[in-house]
Amino acid sequence: MTTDADRFRGDLPVVDAETAAAGIDRDATVLVSGFGSVGYPKAVPDALAESGRDLALTVVSGGSVGSEIDVDLVETDSIARRYPYQARSTARAAINDGTIAFNDRHISSLGDEVQFGGLVDADVAIVEAVAVGEDWLIPTTSLGHTPAYVDSVDTLIVEVNRAQPRSLERFHDNYRPDLPPNRDPIPLSNPGDRIGGPRIEFDPAALEAVVETDRSDEPYEFRDPTEDDRAIAANLRSFLVDELERSPLFEESVRLQFGVGSLGNALMHSLTEADFGDRDLVYFGEVIQDGLLDLLDEGALSSASATSLALSEAGQRRLFEDVNRYAENVVLRPADVSNSPQLIDRFGIIAVNSALEVDLYGHANSTNVNGSSMLNGVGGSGDFTRNAPLSIIALPSTAKGGDLSRIVPMVPHVDHTEHDVDVVVTERGVADLRGRSPRERADRLVEACSHPSFREPLYEYLDRTRSESGHIRHDLDVVFSWTE
Repeated sequence: MTTDADRFRGDLPVVDAETAAAGIDRDATVLVSGFGSVGYPKAVPDALAESGRDLALTVVSGGSVGSEIDVDLVETDSIARRYPYQARSTARAAINDGTIAFNDRHISSLGDEVQFGGLVDADVAIVEAVAVGEDWLIPTTSLGHTPAYVDSVDTLIVEVNRAQPRSLERFHDNYRPDLPPNRDPIPLSNPGDRIGGPRIEFDPAALEAVVETDRSDEPYEFRDPTEDDRAIAANLRSFLVDELERSPLFEESVRLQFGVGSLGNALMHSLTEADFGDRDLVYFGEVIQDGLLDLLDEGALSSASATSLALSEAGQRRLFEDVNRYAENVVLRPADVSNSPQLIDRFGIIAVNSALEVDLYGHANSTNVNGSSMLNGVGGSGDFTRNAPLSIIALPSTAKGGDLSRIVPMVPHVDHTEHDVDVVVTERGVADLRGRSPRERADRLVEACSHPSFREPLYEYLDRTRSESGHIRHDLDVVFSWTE
């Protein structure tokens, strides 16, 4: 049984959430813990939203957070600026109507951007913990950029959440790279190894307030896999098995990353049916989702390294009830380690991410609907897609019940360029784009990945551009009619 002595050590400034919130300036830049909609502060953001003050906060998280921040603070018009990612419809609407100024960032470099002053001038960090001392804290269900944020401020507020088990410390491996120009290579030689400890240390003079809470995360709700999801998974498994036999990169083990969300979760789960021979299966990515717990329970996964336990409510219950067993194979790291380009390259990760749409030449749009309306943000997909030796975009071939093709002539916004996308997988098939010219990529994408309802119009579009000169050919008079 966890006692107060396990969670609180030393002479701490324990106050209620309202008192802590009152000390935050109306236009403060606030750094908050949280990634994958878990591990975020809850009581102090709610106290800010309920304060009745005229707030104009800049809020910087590590990834997606809960409704206390991206709904309650938004609905009270308390957020003026937001970084770097959000996944709540209320925040999304405010961003798209211009109420909130939003800046979409790659995850791997965000901690540096904050700490070095290139992005914001931070005033206060509010972070969630399972335990705190006079100069240390232990995070809850995510690490994200919490270590960098704690290092970046002179004022720190810690919420100690009794709803989170104290044993979560067993997952945490806090290691931060040194500052340039004295930044050595990250000393991690195996994705499952540990190079740090559970604590985040800080200057005791920075600890402004400790707030006690007892509130669970708002975890993910994964939809049941669709027929398209299952077909995408089957095509991905078939491609991976063939690739493993072909490439010397995967002679000993298979190292994978999947994007967050229902499709990524379904693809993770589907690997329980894959035959990788006697190779170890390793996960090195951003988030631990329910599908990875399935692999661990099957004994199919040797280790899983991430920065967040982005689980469903059932998945959280499953993990909390058996923390010690899962902690033998699961490790949580800061996001500047989990998303490190050098580690993605060093470990030879197969990156599997999704997108809104892919165009005929291999560019992918994962953030802006019709090129203008922000969905969630690029997150860490760019970190992995740009730096993995094999990058895969997996998506259904259609949207809106089949009324729109997700294989389009030209994407209206580019997050991942043709230079970074190696393979595209839909429920229709697999297009391996490596080494192909733009015209060859286009033919392959239409033939292998497009839905039959749109295949003929896509070929007609290509035929119309054959008479045009240039390396990549487009008919700009009609190209964006596909997104309407």
